[in-house]
Amino acid sequence: MEGEGLPTSPPAGAYSNGHHNNQNGTTQTDHLKPWKSHSGGARSRSRAPREVDAPPCTDFDKAYFQSYSHVGIHEEMIKDRVRTDTYRTAILQHQKHIEGKVVVDVGCGTGILSIFCAQAGAKHVYAVDASEIALQANEVVKANKLSDRITVLHGRVEDVQIDEEVDVIISEWMGYMLLYESMLGSVIIARDRWLRPGGLILPSIAVLYMAPVTHPNRYAESVDFWRNVYGIDMSPILPLAKQCAFEEPSVETISGENVLTWPHVVKHVDCYTVTVKELESVTASFKFQSMMRAPFNGFAFWFDVEFSGPANTGAPSSADESTKPNPSGGHRRKRANPDEALVLSTAPEDPPTHWQQTMVYFYEPIDVEQDQVIDGSVTLTQSKENARFMNIHLEYSSGGRSFVKESVLR
Repeated sequence: MEGEGLPTSPPAGAYSNGHHNNQNGTTQTDHLKPWKSHSGGARSRSRAPREVDAPPCTDFDKAYFQSYSHVGIHEEMIKDRVRTDTYRTAILQHQKHIEGKVVVDVGCGTGILSIFCAQAGAKHVYAVDASEIALQANEVVKANKLSDRITVLHGRVEDVQIDEEVDVIISEWMGYMLLYESMLGSVIIARDRWLRPGGLILPSIAVLYMAPVTHPNRYAESVDFWRNVYGIDMSPILPLAKQCAFEEPSVETISGENVLTWPHVVKHVDCYTVTVKELESVTASFKFQSMMRAPFNGFAFWFDVEFSGPANTGAPSSADESTKPNPSGGHRRKRANPDEALVLSTAPEDPPTHWQQTMVYFYEPIDVEQDQVIDGSVTLTQSKENARFMNIHLEYSSGGRSFVKESVLR
């Protein structure tokens, strides 16, 4: 993931992929300094890079980048075998598009994906990261004797210079609820600056899902606990307990048994065509039909990403099938078969990842019957306070009652 070590201390909760309590790092002032490869770094090709409008680097951005200077977050991501093995498999599956080609790794972190690409035969890899972890990435590149094929660029994708078009962009940009952290914007800028026509982006497709869930144990642990504490009635604490437990989204692991309905697609992202503007606010209407009688405790969000071929291949995407409606009025993800594109899923029924699922809980559960309809809309908006935060606005109705829930993923 992309980050930058600067002296500004990040606010509490400014996470990378939403799962890292920030650590202060040392100051690196020459953050646009590239380490040149043995062959001289950037090389000229037939087309010059394109100029794009890049957003300014705010204090919030600096705090966000700072959070990636700590090795702990990179350890957590690399140890996520579902994540890391899927990326390595995707690189090997697309080796014919990588071998002998120029690659940009957006938010390279420790450089592991850049090295995977070099091992797959990439002609040259530009490993870009704004965090001071780039200093360690460069040492990792040297230790693996790849300095002639990997150039580490310490700076924002929006600011560093690559004096040639590239054939492949790879990035692990996904945050909680897919869009938290707004790192996809950096991939879009890299695409618009450097990717040649017909180039490859990995991952290529992303789909954000939501579904109603039942999770009475979570409610009991956080709220009902206070009704009797060692024989003492502490119920006056209940309102505060509900606020503290359920005011903001919760990142945790649930199972398929917690999901009341088929999931619904909130946003389908084509990395070849998506724009920064369309990510500023996403709205989706939904209509679910409960498959069981249970307390309805909130909504869960998760995502898939797909590693499909270059944009100009014309090959059908398995994501084209993933958004077909099912009889309940929602959508169910179709898993890719071995002949289709590789999919990395964070769904409740799949092996767990460090992203887990993002839960938006209600202060009070709603009892629903089997086949009861739950409908409404969700709007996800980049926070005006900090564009890397996400405002969540939910309007939903069921059993003749209507509700509104607002929260911020920060």
